[in-house]
Amino acid sequence: MKIFVTGTRGIPEIPGGVEKHCQELYPLISDFGHTVILATRASYSSTRQKRWRGVHLYHLWAPKNKYLEAIVHTFVAVFLARILNSDIIHIHAVGPGLAVPLARLLGLKVVFTNHGPDYKRQKWNRLAKWILQLGEWLANSFSNQIIVISSSIAEGVLPRHRPKLTVIHNGVTFPGISRKSDYLEKIGVRPLQYILAVGRLVPEKGLHDLIAAFRELELQCKLVLVGDADHESDYSRKLKQSISENDNIVQTGYLKGERLNQVYSHARLFVLPSYHEGLPISLLEALSYGINVLVSDIPANLELNLLPQQYFQCGNVLHLKERLSTALKSNPDPIDQADIKKTLIANHDWPGIATQTASVFEKTLQL
Repeated sequence: MKIFVTGTRGIPEIPGGVEKHCQELYPLISDFGHTVILATRASYSSTRQKRWRGVHLYHLWAPKNKYLEAIVHTFVAVFLARILNSDIIHIHAVGPGLAVPLARLLGLKVVFTNHGPDYKRQKWNRLAKWILQLGEWLANSFSNQIIVISSSIAEGVLPRHRPKLTVIHNGVTFPGISRKSDYLEKIGVRPLQYILAVGRLVPEKGLHDLIAAFRELELQCKLVLVGDADHESDYSRKLKQSISENDNIVQTGYLKGERLNQVYSHARLFVLPSYHEGLPISLLEALSYGINVLVSDIPANLELNLLPQQYFQCGNVLHLKERLSTALKSNPDPIDQADIKKTLIANHDWPGIATQTASVFEKTLQL
């Protein structure tokens, strides 16, 4: 079958949870013998290659505006999917979900993946949140099939839409642990002597809480923040200012490849202080490295059933500081996570996820 994909900035190596999901999933779908065409947002794709690991790439223009780029790009992509006579269009995320009725009107069969209620993100104003909620409602109402990446998202789907709902979790690839440390030396940190956080510089990631708690720690260690802002804002500028005022905090920007492998491989503790997540791939990656983790007690994180001491009250800086102090005083060696690894293999294995997704596509074709 011919599958057209939109709702993502693109692949390969473009930052973002949806982007990582697509980068891992669609080469495997292509390996099954299906034709996969993915629409990238041209401003994010530096190489402009036309094919990557079996996936055909179309680089489409979109305005570089946080309110408009996703929806404008998706509407353009829907018309391209029709022109290319795609069997299925797979639309990711609730904002692009606004285009689902148009796709159906043009005669396309639609699979919609809900990566989480984006309208809960603090960066959106009231109008934007309402539009995103509308996108979710339209996508759920008009899609042929719905995929959600966690059980907590599934709970928010109305009963009348559940017959066409499938829960397929985000996945993780088990890495080869890096023995190198040249990049760590470059940024001035030592193995097992730093806390790691990975995420965009946006309010819902809670990095301001982590920085506030870190300032109060009496232990000697550093904080490494991997990520940046896709669109500069007052929040990201203030966060970068607070980072620059503390010599023990290092912001690396976005990382990939060996550099990212190194910072994961040698971290003492991984912290995810998010207020909102669908099912965070960065946390799954940290667990796959065997790093001790400390995460906010939001539904998506609770779904992973970590130990009680690996959670803190979301938004509570004092509680985060206390849990940080306790975690950093514990044995710095990788913790015994045999049960976690077993869970990751059972529920978050990309080949299995690809098989489940392909089954949803096949079911959609039969409708």
